[in-house]
Amino acid sequence: MCVKTIPHLHSKPTCLSCQAFTSDDSERNLLPSSQSVYSITSSSNITGRQQGASTWLMALFVVAILVTAIVAILLGHKLGYQRGYYVMQTESKQATINSEQATTDLKDLRTSHKALTNQAATSKQELAISLATLDELRQNQQALKVESSQVSQLNKLYAKVIVKQGGMPLQILGAKIEPLPENTFEYAFDVGMLSEDGQAENLKVMLTLQNKDSFVEVPLDPARYTIEGIVRIRGRFVMPVGFKPLQVKLNLKADDQQVEQLYDWKLGAMVDSMPLSLSDLPEVDQSPVKP
Repeated sequence: MCVKTIPHLHSKPTCLSCQAFTSDDSERNLLPSSQSVYSITSSSNITGRQQGASTWLMALFVVAILVTAIVAILLGHKLGYQRGYYVMQTESKQATINSEQATTDLKDLRTSHKALTNQAATSKQELAISLATLDELRQNQQALKVESSQVSQLNKLYAKVIVKQGGMPLQILGAKIEPLPENTFEYAFDVGMLSEDGQAENLKVMLTLQNKDSFVEVPLDPARYTIEGIVRIRGRFVMPVGFKPLQVKLNLKADDQQVEQLYDWKLGAMVDSMPLSLSDLPEVDQSPVKP
C-alpha cells in the first residue's frame, strides 16, 4: 500500500518502503512467472501438434481419395472391359449365327433356283412337246376334214349311181346290244336306205323284248328318224326287274317299206373292264356296228 505525504514532509523510510514496493510491484508486472512461461510453451507445442495432425489427416484424406479414385478407375476399366468383351463376344456369336443362317439361306436359294431352273427347262420342253402335238393334231384334223370331204363326195356319187339304178331298199346293216352296270343295256342299229327319187324318208323304229309269255316294248328316244343313206340308231334302256327275254325284235318302217328282224337273246363273254356305275361311262358309242 502506497501512502502519499505532503510535499514538505520528507519521511525517507516511508518513501523507501513505498519505492521498494513500487519497484517490486513493477518487476512483478514486467517479468512473467515461471508458471506462465510453462503454460505458453505447452500451448505452442499443442498447437504445433494439432497442426501436424491436421496435415497428416489431410494428407491421408487426399491419399484415400486418390486411392479410391484409382480403384474406381481400375474397377470401372475392368467392368467396362468385361462388358465390352461380353458384348463383343455376343455380337461375334450372333454374327457367326447370322453368317451360318445366311449361308444356309444361300444354299436353299441355290437349291430353289436350281429346282426352278430345272422346272423351267422341263416346262419349256413340255411346252415344245405340247406345241408339236397341237400342230400334229391340227394337221391330223385337217387331213380328217379333207378325207371326210372326199368320202362324202364319194358317197354322194355312189348314192346318185344307186338312185339311178332304182335306189337301195330298207335294210339293217349292223345290230348289237351290250350290258352295262345297274341292269342297263346299250343298243346300236345301223340302218340303210335310198329311195328311188333320192329324197329323204321318215323312218319309224320299234324295239321289243320277248319271252314265252309276254313282251316288253323298249322306249326309244328318238323313235323316228330321217333316212337318206345310213342312219345310226343309238340309246340305252333299263331291263324290267324279273324279266328275262329270249328274243329281240326290231321293226323298221319307211315310206312303203317295212323290215322286221328277230335276234336271239344270248349271254356273251364276261366283260372285265366294265365300270361300277353309269356315271363313269362315256356317251353312247357312235362307231359303226361291225356286221
